[in-house]
Parts: sequence; structure tokens; C-alpha cells
Amino acid sequence: MKIRIDDIEVEIEAGQTVLDAARLAGKEIPTLCNGKGLEHYSSCMVCLVRDLKRNSFIPSCSALVQEDMEIDASGDEVIRLRKKAVTLLLSEHRAECEGQCRVVCPMGYNIPLMNRLLSAGLTDEARELILAETGGEELNCFKCKGFCENACRRKKIDIPVSIRNIRIFLFNLFPVDKGIRTSSKYHKPVDLKRRFSSRIGMLDESEQREWLKECDEDEKRHRNITNLKDAVEESGSCMRCDCRAADNCRLRELAEHFDLKDPKGKFINLPISKKINGKTGLIFENAKCIKCGLCVRLSGDKKEEPSLCFVNRGFVSVISEPLFEDFENILPTMTDSCIEICPTGALGHKGSITGK
Repeated sequence: MKIRIDDIEVEIEAGQTVLDAARLAGKEIPTLCNGKGLEHYSSCMVCLVRDLKRNSFIPSCSALVQEDMEIDASGDEVIRLRKKAVTLLLSEHRAECEGQCRVVCPMGYNIPLMNRLLSAGLTDEARELILAETGGEELNCFKCKGFCENACRRKKIDIPVSIRNIRIFLFNLFPVDKGIRTSSKYHKPVDLKRRFSSRIGMLDESEQREWLKECDEDEKRHRNITNLKDAVEESGSCMRCDCRAADNCRLRELAEHFDLKDPKGKFINLPISKKINGKTGLIFENAKCIKCGLCVRLSGDKKEEPSLCFVNRGFVSVISEPLFEDFENILPTMTDSCIEICPTGALGHKGSITGK
């Protein structure tokens, strides 16, 4: 059959979706809850288009094509509603894209990544990152007042991570000729002031302590960093309050694409919690979940192992392990697949450096 999308005629077989037709026409329609090979769900409504003949708005990912359809996929009203859909998702997204230590740093140093590299034993890579960030110049930490430590969320529980001293120690670890720019595959310069960043809102003490779950259980604290062992151990006290998917988040990409600001008021569905599967390393942060259902549909097809599912109804529905199952038993073989398909940082892997 033939349909028209933004005045482009497309020939397509019956049973296909409007989204399929749009892609044939070379039209890019954003999606969040759509997954290749998975049953259509239509939860995010980011892919809305307008059926001109019926004067109605439909989700392109699940609406099937009909003969002589005329679709508006890029009009002003369509874009306005897509922006509204993303804004609604952000209103329930209690998460921070960037750690506060990095946000307040005058140089925008990627402090959370440095801590992740050190904790993973990648000490050379952590130092290369620091040198690449300086561009061969002097490290700003020598003259900085330590804004990063003042903003460190660990400070509200006990004492801040000794960020400044870690960076200075690693910078001085081996001599480097002035003016030589050291490269690092982990160094990705970004303008944090122009980049979209979600905010988490107010936190109570119990929510703050949820982040401690990812810290080293037998952590040893060091204010003064005198050797590499001290630096590695102190980095383990970082609570990972940034998002491991900061550079790999579809929701953030759409917010930037639509030039959106993070909503001031956040809808609190559940208290912030962090579940960690000790067997697979799977981490689930409910506050970052937009309930797209991709992980549920992907893992639900594999009946022989416990999978993620929806619990509760309506606005209070959330994704969780089944009521009579322990999170430790969830997704023994499908952890990586579910992490990969998640459009935000809600699902991740403990110890991951970049991505999720």
C-alpha cells in the first residue's frame, strides 16, 4: 500500500508501522520505548505523529499503516507534543547526569571517571586522563580552593572524598615535560554549561545512604594521599552519584535535541534506591527508570529464568523483580542484554567505567 509522510510517498506492506514507513522515507522519528524485534508498547509517546485525515495524534511505533494515510511527522504541533512527552518523563527522572564535583569544578575535570578508573585498578589510565585534561599545562588543583570536595555528596554522610589530593598525587607521580599534551581514550571534552543536565532534587538521609551500596565494603579513608595504594583506596569511597550512562543516554540526547530544561519540580514515585545483584553485578536504580518496558519485554521472553516485571498499577507502577523472587536471582544470563537496551542509566553494571 501507499501512504504519504511529510508529502513523501512511501510504498509499504500491510502490517508495518508508521515508524517503519517513516524510516523508509528517510524521516527520523525519535523513540525511547521501541526495540527492534520486541512487541510494541507505546509508553513514552515520544514518537507521536499526526494522522491528517483523521486529525488525531498517534504513536508511530505501534500504529499500523493504512491505505492512503497522510502523516505529519515534523509539524510544529507534533514537535510541541514530543517535547511535552520528554518533559513529562524528565519530571519523574530523579537523577543527575553529572556528579556535583564535576559541575562545580572550574575546569570541568571528570572527577567521577577518575575515581572509577582508580577503583578498577586502571591507575595508568586515571593518570593519563588527568594529564589529557590539563592539555600539557599545570594542574589547576594546585591553586584551586577545592570546590569539588565542598560539593561532594559524601560530605553529608561523613567526610568528602579527598579529590584534590588524589589528583595532585597522580599528576606528580612521574615527571612530564611542559607543553606535551598527553592523550587519553577516556578524555571527552564537553561544555557542561551548554549540556543538558538532570537534577535529582531534595534527598533525605536514607536516600543519600543508598549510594553507599556501591562503595567498597572494607573501605579505608585517606585525607592525605602519599602513595598509589592510598589513592586507590580513597577513590573507593566515591558514592558514584553521577550517571554511568552520562555519555550513552537516549533521554539526555532527546532533551538536548529539543533544547529542554530540567523540570524544577520532580514527581516522587518511590524513594531513591539502588539494587545490586551480587552474582551478576547488575545495578538497578529505580529513580532513573522511565518505565519504557524494554527490559521487561526483552527478559520476559526467556521464561526459564527470573526476569524484571511491572508491579503496581497506574502512576505508581514500577519495574522490579517479581514479588516472590530475590533480586540476586534476576537475569542470570541476560544482564548485559538488558543493560544494553536500557535508554537511560537505570540499569548498569557495577564497576563499569564508561557507558552503562
